[in-house]
Amino acid sequence: MKVDLMELAQGYSLLSDATRLGILQLLAGGCKNVTALCKALKLKQPTVSHHLGLLRMGRLVVGVRQGKSVVYETNKASLKALASGLSALTPK
Repeated sequence: MKVDLMELAQGYSLLSDATRLGILQLLAGGCKNVTALCKALKLKQPTVSHHLGLLRMGRLVVGVRQGKSVVYETNKASLKALASGLSALTPK
């Protein structure tokens, strides 16, 4: 149980940043590369790449190489696990 709680805590901490939430919101609409995310968020590439790296390490997004670029998508299973964990805290 402790491992599950630690994973949930890590996932929730990743959601505590507006930039990361913005990235997840954009990726919920479909796969995007860093350039598209930068334009949509009006942020520079190093900033977006930093946050994508954190989301990747937390297994909330997955990057797939397509030619010279990487296209990112949400990891639906991980996001569902976070939602399920939060739902378990809701009084019945």
